[in-house]
Amino acid sequence: MSFDTPLTLSGPLRQPRQMLADQEYGGHTSIHDDATAERLGLRAGPIEGPTHFSLFPPLLEKIWGRAWFERGCISSHYLNMVVEGEAVRAFADIPPEGATSTRVWAEKEDGTPVLEASASIGPGETLLDQRMRALRPPERLLILADLKVGMTGAVDEVVRMDADQHMGNLYPFSLNQKLAAITETSPWYSDAAASPWGRAIIPLEMVSVLAEYSSGAARFPVKGPAVGLFADQEIRMIDGPLFVAEDYLIRREIVAIAESRRTESYWVRSRIYDATGAVQKAEMLLNHATLKDSYAGYAAAPAG
Repeated sequence: MSFDTPLTLSGPLRQPRQMLADQEYGGHTSIHDDATAERLGLRAGPIEGPTHFSLFPPLLEKIWGRAWFERGCISSHYLNMVVEGEAVRAFADIPPEGATSTRVWAEKEDGTPVLEASASIGPGETLLDQRMRALRPPERLLILADLKVGMTGAVDEVVRMDADQHMGNLYPFSLNQKLAAITETSPWYSDAAASPWGRAIIPLEMVSVLAEYSSGAARFPVKGPAVGLFADQEIRMIDGPLFVAEDYLIRREIVAIAESRRTESYWVRSRIYDATGAVQKAEMLLNHATLKDSYAGYAAAPAG
């Protein structure tokens, strides 16, 4: 090789679609509703963070090939919200030959950072491993006062994603509706004959939907009503990919609790198993950040 110059892959500018305007949880609208967002000081309902994950598979397949879909991990800290009509581009540093991890990120058209992340294949430290080590213990909890690290979900959740299955109040659309709007299309998402695995695979951003849409069954005792958002998120394939129209079992565990000036947050690791619960296929780590100002009387209320 004549040069050791670091090189970066970049994707095209894309305009992701807002598909959560009608999202409901806890009997109220979410931050993705324009009126709710404006009440909290935002200019409009933001696009859900994992929507931007769809920008990365074309870049990461270029780096690691099919292994990315089978053992890949993206570990992301969300930086700035995106509203419909804004354009976003993904970037990935090309790692040295044989490397199993690299830096990836997304920016708006004007250069505003959207997210920073690590991408990798196989085991190894991720960006969110580093961020979790740096968390400071909460000084005062109200919304999350009844949560404890190590708390597990109330039940094993059986989930699946059929092509035309409506994914509930949290995700008021189907996979096929998402595929009609997704930023990066692939026949692997809908055509079993085109897929190297002989099955249609669930897109990376929709793994977030599969892992989260039944999360209410965990019955974690979060006080409300309060509005939350995704602040950090990691999706890891262990024995992937995940398939459309396949039953899976999810087990959840709270692995960290933290606090900032504006939020109380709890980090949940959702482990996705085959239908028998014996073989882990994937997992998601998600930092649910709950906005203090969205909880009535927060400033005046005593801590738990």
